[in-house]
Amino acid sequence: MNSERDRLPLAEDLRVFLAVVNKQSFAAAATELGQSPAYVSKRIQILEETLNARLLHRSTRGVRLTEDGERARHWALQILDTFDQFIGDLSDSRSEPRGNVHICSSFGFGRCHVAPAIAELARRYPQLNLRLDLFDRVVDLVAEGIDLEILVGDDIPEQHIGKKLAQHQRVLCASPAYLAAHGEPESLNALAQHQCLVLKERDNPFGIWLLTEGHEAQRVRVKGALSSNSGEVVLQWALEHQGIILRSEWDVRPYIEKGELVQILPQFSQPASVWAVYPTRLAESAKLRVCVEFLHQRFSRLLG
Repeated sequence: MNSERDRLPLAEDLRVFLAVVNKQSFAAAATELGQSPAYVSKRIQILEETLNARLLHRSTRGVRLTEDGERARHWALQILDTFDQFIGDLSDSRSEPRGNVHICSSFGFGRCHVAPAIAELARRYPQLNLRLDLFDRVVDLVAEGIDLEILVGDDIPEQHIGKKLAQHQRVLCASPAYLAAHGEPESLNALAQHQCLVLKERDNPFGIWLLTEGHEAQRVRVKGALSSNSGEVVLQWALEHQGIILRSEWDVRPYIEKGELVQILPQFSQPASVWAVYPTRLAESAKLRVCVEFLHQRFSRLLG
């Protein structure tokens, strides 16, 4: 085997590294860890030697991540989260979860899909006090005291940990009556000649649809007389023959099966996986862990 690959970083070194990154100071990290600054410095040195990479820029004003350090921070979070879950599986840490869990999601997905899941979660774990808030904006989990966000899309904040709950996509649809009156577009560029029902969500660019064919992504600018910040509203407009929508396959599947909507340009789609996003590693919170595991089982089953 390659001798360089035989040397793997220790979990303790990754934890020390993340403490330095979070505190932006060796001394502050040492205080948090209950260790000496010399210990912290030595662990970082060993980690950099193990990875054969410089992870931190040091100066009198503090420390900041190098490009390799940014990648190491991302992987350290994921590795430690997985490692802690492994330890939790082999221990008795799965005691009855209890306490408050503050959850958030977007309006449409939260009302239609997250809310019923949270109700079922509450029945299964009666010692949990669950609060669900719905927002049409980007949420700062730490500043707003939120434990868990259920997010649709693949734009996960770098400072948080994400677990994919379900693989999913958005597709293009219109009613048969609309297509009979206006024709079916044969290319993405042809969408510019159609009434597209534009949805404004969170910080996504308004009137820009990013669609993929295989591994190739294309941006297309769309417009129409009707737009809304509610996915339920634009879906209703599509059912009333007002134009073309880009909506979750989960939401439109029943209407396609009944013939009320027709999928168009089926070779194109928009990735829209469902994620659980949280600022704390799951092993540090039994109540958060059971919430994420429950939602993973539920959404993967429904979207499978």
